[in-house]
Amino acid sequence: MGSISHHHAIMSLLSLQPLFFVIAVLLSIIFLLLLLCNKGSFSTKTCLPPSPSKLPIIGNLHQLGTLPHRSLQAMADKLGPIMLLQLGQVPALVVSSVDMAREILKTQDHIFSSRPSLKVPKTFLYEGRDVAFAPYGEYWRQARKMCVFHLLSPKMVQSYKLIREQEVALMIEAISRSCSSGTVMNISEDLNCLAKNIISRTALGNCPREEEWYNMFHAVIHECSKMMGAFHVADYFPSLSWLGRLTGLDARVEKLFKKVDEILDAIVDDHINRSTHDKHKTDNFIDILLSLEMEGNKCALFGKEDIKAIVEDLFGAGTESIFVTMEWVLADLIRNPEARKRLKDEIRGIVGSKPMVKEEDLDEMSYLKAVIKESMRLHPPGPFLVPRELIEDTKITGYFIPRRTRIFVNVWAIQRDPKIWEAPEEFRPERFMGSSVDFKGHDFQLIPFGAGRRICPGIGFAVPVLELAIANLMHRFDWKLPNGMKEEDMDMAEAFGLTMSKKSALQLVATPCLC
Repeated sequence: MGSISHHHAIMSLLSLQPLFFVIAVLLSIIFLLLLLCNKGSFSTKTCLPPSPSKLPIIGNLHQLGTLPHRSLQAMADKLGPIMLLQLGQVPALVVSSVDMAREILKTQDHIFSSRPSLKVPKTFLYEGRDVAFAPYGEYWRQARKMCVFHLLSPKMVQSYKLIREQEVALMIEAISRSCSSGTVMNISEDLNCLAKNIISRTALGNCPREEEWYNMFHAVIHECSKMMGAFHVADYFPSLSWLGRLTGLDARVEKLFKKVDEILDAIVDDHINRSTHDKHKTDNFIDILLSLEMEGNKCALFGKEDIKAIVEDLFGAGTESIFVTMEWVLADLIRNPEARKRLKDEIRGIVGSKPMVKEEDLDEMSYLKAVIKESMRLHPPGPFLVPRELIEDTKITGYFIPRRTRIFVNVWAIQRDPKIWEAPEEFRPERFMGSSVDFKGHDFQLIPFGAGRRICPGIGFAVPVLELAIANLMHRFDWKLPNGMKEEDMDMAEAFGLTMSKKSALQLVATPCLC
């Protein structure tokens, strides 16, 4: 699912781990002459985009900081919306405006649609056999087409309606049991559990939650996500790929991959065995993919490893991005009581005293949709889209961009651009009321899911989950911060990683407002 963006954005590879960084700097000195003579060096080219000053060997890596989307926004304020950086041995184009995003994601989308080969995702995802990280080509086209048509089409998403409503109801019941007077609850845990359960049931079917593999699989996938967020020297210094063995990162990646592979093998084999008894049972992602493989569908091109890679996509990108978005939406509402009251009034006006908001109620909730858009504007789940790689040399506004340049679209900066948005740092859902601006890839000022060929295919899957969960949390409970904390003192710090989550868990006090 890429990210809700699916997507899903792997830019956390830029969040450097100090130990690896220091080792890379020290040992890469011996390659100085090689690097300076590199045929891809920017110094031999003319009409390149503006670049910040850089250090020998490491280039601009040291300037990224712990929150690269903010650091690069500050650079763009000085140099402009298109910049060429040197990240080790890798040329990187960073764009931070609507016009530049449109040029890359629409006008020249066909040559900006591939992915760089990154060590950790390549290993975990079976040499790029998923959808999010697969290189641009025939396999990716067929895999994406298969997922969109058979797993994520409007008809299929609608078929998961009962799962969404059941899981949201279970979450509401769990919160109701826990919210005795004044009890402070970690709502982030509840939201994370909801996302995991919905993804599990749609991808794997109705497996008992008590089974050991269920918790084990989610724990391992979480470790994979953290590992994907680690800095790997080979991704930025190909000539120093051997450092992965020296630091032990390669060994840790391989060990974790074996665990993932063993669990996925067991899950897929279980579905194969069950399908022999009920050949028409195709109510979850794995069963559907297996049925297509067994039918010999010429468009599928899928084997067992392809199915496992796609399931990893769904669990990794799908779970993380849905959870992170729900967490930010709820945090924004808690921090803005006027918006929270307006949303509760809208929901009560449509649902009345009914105990649960159902999916058929959501179409009428225009302010709810505006709230979600505004929160995703301020907090895109991936502040950069999943990095792209340029297939051939090109020009943008007269600037030469060399082939194999890595592309980063700073969605976070675009969605807070004061040239586009009035009071861009403020949470104002009203800006979307009566507006046609949407996040489906046509309006480049709002692209948390991306745009173009590599837009997150899971938009239609994610949005109903977000809307149903937030609507019911607002309908069933009154919320406040613990220990008399004021809204303006609420911690809204970001944690940069695979997805941009809140740095601290969302701790709230809930009071039931319905019997």
